[in-house]
Amino acid sequence: MTAPVLDSEIVRRYLAVLGVSRKDPTAESLSEIVAAHLTQIPFENISKLYNRKHHGLTGLPSIHLYLDGIERCHFGGTCYSNNFYLYSLLTALGYEARLCSADMRDPDVHAVIMVAVDGREYLVDGGYSAPLLAPLPRDLATDHVVVLGRDRYVLKPQDTDGCSCLEMYRDGQFKHRYRAKPAPKNIEDFRQVIAHSFRPDATFLNSLLLTRFAPGRGVMIHNLTVAVSHGNESAVRTLGSRDELIAEIEKHFAMPRLIVAEVVGELADLQDPWT
Repeated sequence: MTAPVLDSEIVRRYLAVLGVSRKDPTAESLSEIVAAHLTQIPFENISKLYNRKHHGLTGLPSIHLYLDGIERCHFGGTCYSNNFYLYSLLTALGYEARLCSADMRDPDVHAVIMVAVDGREYLVDGGYSAPLLAPLPRDLATDHVVVLGRDRYVLKPQDTDGCSCLEMYRDGQFKHRYRAKPAPKNIEDFRQVIAHSFRPDATFLNSLLLTRFAPGRGVMIHNLTVAVSHGNESAVRTLGSRDELIAEIEKHFAMPRLIVAEVVGELADLQDPWT
């Protein structure tokens, strides 16, 4: 899939989903778009599982399927769809944006966005299941920290290769990190890793992870665990059944119950996406 040229109708529709108006590219308007994207479009893999079964999807959804899912079912997406279409929107709005890759346990397996505006460069990530509601400045002299509930995210100053490392801690324990590289990428560069994410043993075909954030609050459903965060506090609860899981997803994400029940009912053992 090549980067789509979003026509004026798609841009209008996308901005309506976000609840923002079209504005000239500035750091302030970028912040508005990023906050709206994280607030209105969740990280979730219900749609990945549903579209795989019903549409034969083994790659990125089209922009039309992506927006249809958001509008009709309150879907969102995972790393590649959320960040690729946010990047495409920013480009259509005139931002100097580029799609970049990040190393995790393996190289070049995560997609991020880097945006230059008003004389500064920012890291934007709408696909990390994290409360990164504001663009993260890359010209750091010291660590930049984002905290919500039990989770703490630390963006380090650029290393000698110009890369930005983001570390994630939960309950004070290191859990995950990625190293975002500044070289521009095409979506075709992610073709193989996206294809691998549809293999039968792939993490997000064997587990559930849904998150949505707003300023100072967020909710995460990870398999049979629900964590609701406000400020620096998180209330974590273990669910007793898949029926409870279906009800919690409907409650917090407003997805159609029949779709959620179908997806949840077809999952086998639930894996831990953080391992």
